[in-house]
Amino acid sequence: MDESGSAARKRGPYSKSAARRRQIVLEAYRQFSVHGYRTSSLRDIAAAAGVSLSSIQHHFADKEGLLLAVLDYRDELGADPVGGVERFDERVVARARENLKTPGIIALFTVLSAEAVAEDHPAHDYFAERQERLRGEFTGEFEQLSAAGRLRDGVHPADAARLLLSLWEGVQLQWLYAPDRVDPASDLTAFFETVLHADLSV
Repeated sequence: MDESGSAARKRGPYSKSAARRRQIVLEAYRQFSVHGYRTSSLRDIAAAAGVSLSSIQHHFADKEGLLLAVLDYRDELGADPVGGVERFDERVVARARENLKTPGIIALFTVLSAEAVAEDHPAHDYFAERQERLRGEFTGEFEQLSAAGRLRDGVHPADAARLLLSLWEGVQLQWLYAPDRVDPASDLTAFFETVLHADLSV
């Protein structure tokens, strides 16, 4: 038997295991989005995914471990471009609109990010690192906008980044309470209109 056939057999079990793990994460994401984290059990997720409970336990030590995998997956979705939009302000607004399609995940993020302030919380490091990463990424985006002459005088990139992150998370929380009166996309648009010049040539 040639080496390629042997390699394929070796990849087979690993590939199937990775696919099964992904399947579980996707179903957990759906369950948490619709029913919330606390009311979704591993048995419910296993049944919806068409796998055994022991299969989930093989891939994840506990429900918290599965939760962290779901959060990582959610970040993967958030990193994807939306509708081919290229400008930073438009990407943010488009992503905010996409987020509203999964209110369960927004609620999950909001609750967990508050709970995870405690250093012994299983998601503490995840949220601390996520906040630091987003502030850094947003600062970099605003620095580019400043270099292009789009950032208004007196607005510092790091300050704008911190305010954007605070606004985005805060307005999503308000939206959960009053979805008929609060529009995160509109508020984020207003923020960008406040800190950026509309004319690219400025």
